[in-house]
Amino acid sequence: MAVTESALSIGRNAFLRPILDIGASIGLDDAMLDTYGKYVAKVNLDAIEELSDRPRAAYVVVTAITPTPLGEGKTTTTLGLAQAMHHIGYRATAAIRQASMGPTFGVKGGAAGGGYSQVLPFEAVNLHLTGDMHAVTAAHNQLAAMVDNHLYFGNERGLDLDAITWRRCLDVNDRALRNIVLGLGTGKDGVPRQSGFDITAASEVMAILALSTSLRDLRERLGRVVVGFTKKGQPVTAEDLKTAGAMAVILRDALKPNLLQSIENTPVLVHAGPFGNIAHGNSSIVADLIGIHTGDFLITEAGFGADMGAERFFNIKCRVSGLVPDAAVIVATIRALKAHSGAHRIIAGRPLPEALLAENPDEVLAGAANLRKQIENVMIHGVTPVVAINAFPEDFESEYDAVRSVCDEMGVRCAVANHFALGGKGATELAEAVVEAASQPSHYQPLYPSEMALRDKISTIATKVYGADGVDFAPAAAKRLELFERCGYGDFSVCIAKTHLSISSDPILHGAPTGWRLPVREVRAAAGAGFVYAVCGDMRTMPGLSSHPAVESIDLDEDGEVIGLY
Repeated sequence: MAVTESALSIGRNAFLRPILDIGASIGLDDAMLDTYGKYVAKVNLDAIEELSDRPRAAYVVVTAITPTPLGEGKTTTTLGLAQAMHHIGYRATAAIRQASMGPTFGVKGGAAGGGYSQVLPFEAVNLHLTGDMHAVTAAHNQLAAMVDNHLYFGNERGLDLDAITWRRCLDVNDRALRNIVLGLGTGKDGVPRQSGFDITAASEVMAILALSTSLRDLRERLGRVVVGFTKKGQPVTAEDLKTAGAMAVILRDALKPNLLQSIENTPVLVHAGPFGNIAHGNSSIVADLIGIHTGDFLITEAGFGADMGAERFFNIKCRVSGLVPDAAVIVATIRALKAHSGAHRIIAGRPLPEALLAENPDEVLAGAANLRKQIENVMIHGVTPVVAINAFPEDFESEYDAVRSVCDEMGVRCAVANHFALGGKGATELAEAVVEAASQPSHYQPLYPSEMALRDKISTIATKVYGADGVDFAPAAAKRLELFERCGYGDFSVCIAKTHLSISSDPILHGAPTGWRLPVREVRAAAGAGFVYAVCGDMRTMPGLSSHPAVESIDLDEDGEVIGLY
């Protein structure tokens, strides 16, 4: 069934319940909610303790095969699955990341789901909601300003200008800001040096917001943020620059999760938005600590494929939160599986190739190597996967049968879900499969122990999750890893920043590539977040706009209503 109406139009015609009623339905009384209008509220962190004696929900993470540039509908599936649970007699809460306005005004569009499985109000979700993104931007840039102020007033800490790692950030796609020179002008305008901007979703402050378990934890993590190193290799932190306290003040309200609802009035916690190919790509821990006691199921989403967001969910987020996942959903689409056959090229913003839409189960089977590997990537963490085929009108039953045969071969459940067109009732088959999977004992375990050396952690992920033959560390990266071990960061998790368009580090390699090695050209310490970045390939932390970005179509109509947002 095709949906011709825009997500924005569908959302505007939906019936919304007052947000206080949504809160009451999951045990949050009015005192726990700070309302932002009639349909949005922030949840006070006291709710973590207030709800702690209630039963624990089954914890389900939604991930995917390696996506096409268009994405494969994880957010839509997360919301559709949560809605479907209500159709089969269970209470569910969804927890998703907050949209970055960079992609919203670029090509990808928003992050509110779509069709009849979306979170509402649509405009609010995609257009800075309660201001959390701006708070992260302000806190990050306050520290950046203090770095340059410190340099201007004599550089007492001895920061090496060539080893300053803290850049600035902005929630806009702007390639011209990737590399800039600061301090130009007169001597009163600062110390000249080279730096740049990252998009806000790539900021370590965003990662910290997502990983903090309390306001105190947030304050301590901010204090540990490293802005650079001295010539002797000593880290200089936000605490050293006496800025962490002000950053915590800026972020105090931003740490409270946002409560909204789906198009079927299912509770949805929308909070934090770290990028999935650069940062750890998961929504906040505090949202999950609240949501885990609000019903029978808490359904959260991890960015991009299971090799990325889900790997970090298992090895970074769950390690910090202490929550144990009960099942995982791997979203697959027929078009993406065909793309992984290597026979098609999909470009964001351009029409799909006609041949991609023709019936061809053999192509689905050829591209299923990616699905098999992503199933393995969930299973090596001891978690039971369920494959969700996100249905499109152009699909054929024979192609679904091809996916089912792969799942049967691997002994995992599979369900076709038509939640985009039909809402929750279109995903009841998926919901029933997830209930069955979550009823099995969880054998979750992280992929590596904390005490493992940083190099070995990176190698473990590369070989076991990506299928690489090994890792090649650039000399500068190897030296930095040695420095980080000396600085006491050896027990950190690792977050590998690589392309999201391939399980490998090369975006043009489809399926499940073998016979390649992971190149680590740079490593960075996110000491406040508690992980080390390994940067592989040409990763951009500030996206650019396309020749015709979505921003060209977004406007206000004569009645002051938003148009062109999708």
